[in-house]
Amino acid sequence: MEIYEALKKDHVKVKQILHEMLAIPDTDDANRTRLVQMLRDELIPHARAEEAIFYNSLRTAASGKDLAMHGYREHLEAEGLLRMLQAQDKVNMDWKNTASKLLSALEHHIQEEEGNMFNEARKNFSAEEAQMMGSAFEKLKPEIREETILGTTWDMVANMMPPRFTDSFKNSRSSHP
Repeated sequence: MEIYEALKKDHVKVKQILHEMLAIPDTDDANRTRLVQMLRDELIPHARAEEAIFYNSLRTAASGKDLAMHGYREHLEAEGLLRMLQAQDKVNMDWKNTASKLLSALEHHIQEEEGNMFNEARKNFSAEEAQMMGSAFEKLKPEIREETILGTTWDMVANMMPPRFTDSFKNSRSSHP
């Protein structure tokens, strides 16, 4: 599967979880907590793998660098809202407002990504390269799903670094548990 289809499949899944979450009653604590965890388990691995495989490939093309960096910024925004949602879930406080903001932010991000970013990527990558990226993306997600918040945050920082620094930064992680 090409990277574009793999990303679209995940986009649909994440939006479905948020729509389901927004449809439940405010008092359905067990279902809300389950959906927040499902959202985390889909969104964080998707974002880290997308950054590592797709964004980092796209930013090697001069015409894709700004698009990739914009995507990183939108991931930061979405992840901040997810973390807020996780905290609000624990105390049942105004979580629907945050879930709604997260859905809106993700819909905006997905529209830009599946439009401008995919178009630019198709100009720079062959079908074979897109296929290889799709395979690497799918392989990386389960590994990320098992990481802690510290590990996924470390990965986010590494993904945003200039490529010449990424490996040494990731290797330094083992000396800072």
